Amino acid sequence: MQAQENIEIVQKAVVFPANYSAKLDVVYTQVGDWEGRVDLYLAPNSKERTPVIINIHGGGWKSGVKETQGGFNTYFKEGFAVANMEYRLTGQATAPAAIEDTRCLLIYLIKNAKELNIDVNKIVIMGGSAGGHLALMGGLLGNDHRFDVNCSGIENVKVAAIIDKYGITDVWDWAYGPQHKSKSPLLWLGDKAKDEAFVKSVSPIFYVNKNSPPTFIVHGDADPTVPYQQSVDLYKKFQEVGVKSEFMTVQGGLHGKFEKEKNKEINVAIIKFIKSLDSFIEI
Repeated sequence: MQAQENIEIVQKAVVFPANYSAKLDVVYTQVGDWEGRVDLYLAPNSKERTPVIINIHGGGWKSGVKETQGGFNTYFKEGFAVANMEYRLTGQATAPAAIEDTRCLLIYLIKNAKELNIDVNKIVIMGGSAGGHLALMGGLLGNDHRFDVNCSGIENVKVAAIIDKYGITDVWDWAYGPQHKSKSPLLWLGDKAKDEAFVKSVSPIFYVNKNSPPTFIVHGDADPTVPYQQSVDLYKKFQEVGVKSEFMTVQGGLHGKFEKEKNKEINVAIIKFIKSLDSFIEI
């Protein structure tokens, strides 16, 4: 198995509360012979539909599996359902395939909200590194359907919040800028690597506007893989247009290799941020 860039792959068994149910390897989309699968951890059935958090793994768009992901206990304790997804990697399809898959999962959850007992007004999308990029793209596109080519039938696609953990925000800058550190963007962009207009179309920072979803950003200021400045610039853009956002800097933090206590602190801050949003405040 190919290792993620600067991230060791460790298979994790997700432990979920006894009153939750799990639906593993649910096919949420199919493109040719490839099946996009998601692991769903569903909150107890009740009269109230539950919030859901979509989790997207990293790996430079070229490696990684959903089975490396864990640490959902914070969200289970708050009554969230969790959708832990996989998407097409560079070796299977280049850009914008991973974005298309992210959007397809959003649309799948909206279409099946009644069956899954989830609240379409309380969808949070979260990811780290390349997963952070995909979370940003999935949420910031809103009702821009340009990458919804494999999924249709839902006009109003929205998320309540985006959680971006050290994600790539400007793919062109990461590929060609003075701080570029990786070959991942060129591999992912494939034959469109020199098409600046296309590269910007798959870069979250160019989609920020006053109607963008509230966004929580966390990034280590010593990140050797994705420049910290990418998150600085994104946060500045949110502030300029007046979107509710929070930026948490991990002093001396590398690329997701944060201490256990710092990760706990981040999770607490994320929950606090989510609970402060209008859609999560009980009227």
